[in-house]
Amino acid sequence: NMSGTASIVVRALPIANTITGGGAYCSGGTGVAVGLSTSEIGISYQLWKAGAVVGSPVIGTGSPISFGLQTGAGTYSVIGTSPVTGCSNNMAGSATVLINPLPVAFSVIGGGSYCSGAPGVHVGLNRSDAGTNYQLMNGGTPIGSPITGTGAGIDFGLNTAGAYTVVAANPATTCINNMAGT
Repeated sequence: NMSGTASIVVRALPIANTITGGGAYCSGGTGVAVGLSTSEIGISYQLWKAGAVVGSPVIGTGSPISFGLQTGAGTYSVIGTSPVTGCSNNMAGSATVLINPLPVAFSVIGGGSYCSGAPGVHVGLNRSDAGTNYQLMNGGTPIGSPITGTGAGIDFGLNTAGAYTVVAANPATTCINNMAGT
């Protein structure tokens, strides 16, 4: 005849706080922040993407925490682990990071010399992307209004002496890029 007692302790899981941040940024940019809306003091929070650890764990402070700027495209999740109990829990939601491409760098064409008293020479682009806005620049000064691309070349008209460049801006993504050449 055996006798005795067994005690069972149920340990609480870390609270499933909400993942914050994510979003889109332009190729070559610094990335976007990913964090937690709040944290528990002492809980170790680990960022994950596609089943792989991202960076080092961040220890909870009782306030929102940040895992910093993330540059890798994909969906991020967070697991919180109590170093005291060893219990882990998935944090609520996820953060998705997207990388938007820069406008294609087409070539600035035209330019050259002209005779005094003439109206100038044509400056343009050899091609354009439909929907992208192209701004002619002389030094750092915009010349005229942007021209929306059609897929064909662009002519910015007759221009006087100067070193002209073109900056492209995608209105949907806000990504900008300098066109090739002057």
